[in-house]
Amino acid sequence: MNILILPGDGIGPEITTATMTVLQAVNKEFALPLTFTTEEIGLVSLKNRGSTLPETVLEATRRADGVILGPVSHSDYPPRAEGGINVSSELRIVLDLYANIRPSRSRKGIPHWGRTAMDLVIVRENTEGFYSDRNMVAGTGEFMPTEDIALSVRKITAFASNRIARAAFELAETRRKRVTAVHKANVIKLSEKLFLREVRKVAQDFGTVQLDEIIVDAMASYLVRDAARFDVIVTTNMFGDILSDEAAELSGSLGLAGGLNVGKDLAVAQAQHGSAPDIQGQDKANPTSLILSAAMLLEWLGQRHNHVALTKAARSINAAVDAALADPANHTRDLGGRLGTQAFANTVVEKLD
Repeated sequence: MNILILPGDGIGPEITTATMTVLQAVNKEFALPLTFTTEEIGLVSLKNRGSTLPETVLEATRRADGVILGPVSHSDYPPRAEGGINVSSELRIVLDLYANIRPSRSRKGIPHWGRTAMDLVIVRENTEGFYSDRNMVAGTGEFMPTEDIALSVRKITAFASNRIARAAFELAETRRKRVTAVHKANVIKLSEKLFLREVRKVAQDFGTVQLDEIIVDAMASYLVRDAARFDVIVTTNMFGDILSDEAAELSGSLGLAGGLNVGKDLAVAQAQHGSAPDIQGQDKANPTSLILSAAMLLEWLGQRHNHVALTKAARSINAAVDAALADPANHTRDLGGRLGTQAFANTVVEKLD
């Protein structure tokens, strides 16, 4: 199985190197069938090849069994016509990575900022919604009739809503059998009710899974007040983006939040945070998010190929991260500790079971 590594911008190469340290260790320890290929993307690729995402790299993602994507500084890219392609967005659209899976849970040794502990997963639709770059077959979903008027089109389809709901219910069957659909149907009546219609339709196929429905602004407060009540949360693109960042921060830090973008035939592991160019090259970045994302990729591959060793390796990485974080002496600087990026990865390797 070939894993394609795309280091990205800013701290991307540093946390990718740290993640590779862990992956190489489990590859050897569990006799995994993994090989790794690295390709340039982002600002380095723009300088060397005239595009942040060359077509040859996009083709390489299609051939890979899985992809690990470092953070990208897409806000600093030039216009698309000048080679500035948002790599993260482009991969989600072109590869139809429709489900963004983001777990958040409390950990020993990490302060929890909400009133209750949490162990939840936010399943976010990834291909439409309020994101203007994925609403049209050509052009963008944002436009300005005059210099003082800006309009934005939101697209919600029955197909995408049904598909993401099914992903959420299938996940809930393996957990605590509870799905919460987050919406704003009291105000955005047509598109949100279409989303809810499809969620309810899918729920009928999962008789053992309980379905709740909560308005998004109430959900933001419940994550602070009573996060323990939630298991799997399913919602549309922008709501899921915002709520998953909130949940991650409440669980300890955005730097601890793993994430996986899943399609029918491919999954891309991606840290939940940005490229943090202000600390680039200083060995300060916390690599936990990308390490956990890589573990999610291994688990997805294990389930997809019925490969027990991959699943065991993923669980071992998660346990090793927990063991490392349980001791404040192992914390990186964003968590109030002193360890550098690579030193934390080395600590995780030492604690692999």
